[in-house]
Amino acid sequence: MIDNYIAFLAPHLCSGCGTEGVLLCDSCKNDITEEPFLYCGACAKRPAGKNGICKECKVPYERVWCIADRRDHLQRLIGNFKFTNTKSASTTLAQLLHDQLPDMPASVIVVPVPTISPHIRQRGYDHMLLIARQFAKMRGLSMQTSLRRATTAQQRSVGRAKRIEQAKRAFTCSKSLDPEKIYLLLDDVITTGATVKYATKTLCDSGARRVWVASISRQPMD
Repeated sequence: MIDNYIAFLAPHLCSGCGTEGVLLCDSCKNDITEEPFLYCGACAKRPAGKNGICKECKVPYERVWCIADRRDHLQRLIGNFKFTNTKSASTTLAQLLHDQLPDMPASVIVVPVPTISPHIRQRGYDHMLLIARQFAKMRGLSMQTSLRRATTAQQRSVGRAKRIEQAKRAFTCSKSLDPEKIYLLLDDVITTGATVKYATKTLCDSGARRVWVASISRQPMD
């Protein structure tokens, strides 16, 4: 209700063209989806196979989807959501995932990559939890928050080696998982791939046998 009132007083502007009243107009959404990310979701260097992973990459998840490169309209939309408290962008981003991901079996359980507590306090919300809730509702899937943050290390402005070191001890799981289910791990940006790799390993260590990964964007490190 508060978000709707704020939007009425100060209408949202499209992250691409500036059209008033929406965070992402249909035209700018098409700009994003017409240029999908076609490289390996794990390394971002080689063309992706049918499962979104190249033949050279060995990862603990079965398949990965990345919607698009993190640039232009999509970069601004994600940035506004995470850094300017545009909370309603969660629906727009969840809809983008919903529209671009294929049909999935009812056994899939949506699992958001958890946000570190300092960022939750700063923003007032766990941004991936909001997206995961919206996406699960759109798909009629279950959602689970058993994946937890074990540390509060921040990855912004941190190099590749440090990100990997941090990710190795970043997660814990609060319950045993059902090996018959498929766990769909959701994140907003894949950079080095360390976060989704070690989050997946944590899920597998807790009993999951099948993990899929979906990210709104891919941003290789320079």
